[in-house]
Amino acid sequence: MLGGTEFVGRAVTDAALQRGWEVTVFHRGRHAPPPGVTALTGDRTTGAPGLAALAEDGREWDLVVDTWSGAPAAVRDAARLLSGRAGHFSYVSSRSVYAYPAAAGLDEDGPLVAGASPDDGDVPYDRAKRGGELAALGAFGDRALLARAGLIIGPGENIGRLPWWLNRIARGGPVIAPGAPGTELQFIDARDLAGWLLDAAARGLHGAYNTVSRPGHATMGELLAACVAATGSDAELRWTDADILRAAGAEPWSDLPIWLPPGELYDTLHRGGHTKAHAAGLRCRPVGETVADTWSWLRALGGTAPRRPDRPAVGLAPELEAKLLAL
Repeated sequence: MLGGTEFVGRAVTDAALQRGWEVTVFHRGRHAPPPGVTALTGDRTTGAPGLAALAEDGREWDLVVDTWSGAPAAVRDAARLLSGRAGHFSYVSSRSVYAYPAAAGLDEDGPLVAGASPDDGDVPYDRAKRGGELAALGAFGDRALLARAGLIIGPGENIGRLPWWLNRIARGGPVIAPGAPGTELQFIDARDLAGWLLDAAARGLHGAYNTVSRPGHATMGELLAACVAATGSDAELRWTDADILRAAGAEPWSDLPIWLPPGELYDTLHRGGHTKAHAAGLRCRPVGETVADTWSWLRALGGTAPRRPDRPAVGLAPELEAKLLAL
């Protein structure tokens, strides 16, 4: 496991350990590795010196999983190093690799972002993920699996989207609920992604798969109702029209996490093609389970979720929420 100490990487590591697999975690040492793994430490952003512990380890592995989302050269260097010592390489990519806007229902053969390269340094997220895909394919060919995830939520989330909704709703009182309750969402629980990745790799699957739920696996109303139920809150959801939110300066996705109004971005992020991965065994648990388990995890941490330093904070500012509630 390249990484393996946070969110998706941790979910993959935990799932492999639960299966009784022997797991090696190669990480930068910023977080404690999960109990039961063999830990190697290095910073692959520094090139060959940072990969020394991995290079000097003489073992071979059946499977490598990589969740890297920074400069794709890091994927290139690790994949090249491991190509002769590992049987299969699974790269957690993103549906952001599709050229924007991605039409509703777009499958894995859709047009991709241009200009991405495995040799790139710091580039925008979409190009970084596509460059990572090309690096994986360059080193492993038809032994490489590309899991193009969409919105990922669940216990361990270090972006803050579902944790923000849970904490806000837990405080109770009137809560701005964006748009219409029937707005359909598309996402995946990190644990469902992890389980499918391990199953797919064990079967030798390769190539690209959109690893997302079906569109409408849950609605915005069902998600927020699940937050109310999980927290036991007295929150009152105040459904507010998208035009009113925009006029007040409330931004979809960032101020109001997960939610998007109808349009190109909504189709791109919440209406992606999903049939190939589901035909290959992907199953997505009910939203209520994801929400309840995320709340239990948050409570165990005292209510404050970890947050990646390279991602901005999300959530509606109290002052703006008060302004909207007064309308």
